[in-house]
Amino acid sequence: MSALPPNPLLPIPISQYREGNTGIPYAHSFDSGLPGPHAAITALVHGNEVCGAHALDLLLREKFRPARGKLTLIFCNVAAYLRFDPNEPTASRFVDEDMNRVWGADALDGPRRSIELDRAREIEPLIGEVDLLLDLHSMQQPSPPLMLSGPLAKGRRFAAEIGVPDTVVADQGHKAGLRMRDYGGFGDPASEKNALLVECGQHWQQASRGVAIETMLRFLHQTGMADAAYLARHGIQGAPAPQRFVEVTDAITIETDNFRFEQSFTGLESIPAAGTVIAHDGSKPVRTPYDHCVLIMPTKRLKPGQTAVRLGRYIAA
Repeated sequence: MSALPPNPLLPIPISQYREGNTGIPYAHSFDSGLPGPHAAITALVHGNEVCGAHALDLLLREKFRPARGKLTLIFCNVAAYLRFDPNEPTASRFVDEDMNRVWGADALDGPRRSIELDRAREIEPLIGEVDLLLDLHSMQQPSPPLMLSGPLAKGRRFAAEIGVPDTVVADQGHKAGLRMRDYGGFGDPASEKNALLVECGQHWQQASRGVAIETMLRFLHQTGMADAAYLARHGIQGAPAPQRFVEVTDAITIETDNFRFEQSFTGLESIPAAGTVIAHDGSKPVRTPYDHCVLIMPTKRLKPGQTAVRLGRYIAA
């Protein structure tokens, strides 16, 4: 049993959004009729990461419409979300497999079937049309919020334009499969398409909802879809705090059934000395490769093939 914190952020009803207006369940598109990008905001790629559902619910309740371009809102892994059990809150991350590891052509175009693959194939036509993507997530650990910009310079630039959260992680993703933010043109340096993934904080902390909403509204402002007055009505004014950028150099993939950290890391710890043992994978020690190594999103899902932790160092933007 996984305990929830006091006053947890819990799922909200979303059945009223099932029909949408795209022919795809739980997907809504709004076209301003004016020139501009096609932007998308996605939530619930993992069913237990509920802050994104709260954010999309805000826009849909307020009947927000973009000032220019086209805006698409998608509740992604609804099948997992609807299985949420407060007594086992981590169990609704997915039904069959991680939906954020199936965005490569080998999975999408292959013969394999799963709840998550079927849903990814259902929304892929919409995702393929998108110029700019913001994918809302949250984290297991009570770690500070992070923006994952991917490995390309264009992602780092886009993160800096949005301005929040204040820590940006430039990373390569996971060996287990391609994320949605790396799909198609998002991961192509020659393409003008761009995508960001924001980890808004711990799954069930109320603060994660606020981070999701602020990042979403600043994304809408940066794309020209929302004016400053709309942000101000939601308490968002002025420039955000300066950001810091971390470049991921190593992703530690679990190899055995006996992976264990040396202590309880939550993320963004800076390990002073190179060669420090931070974990063991079976009998093999996992050491920091350089001084001032930053630990990114250590996981509690300690199974072979999973990313245990990513290692990085601070860089200039």
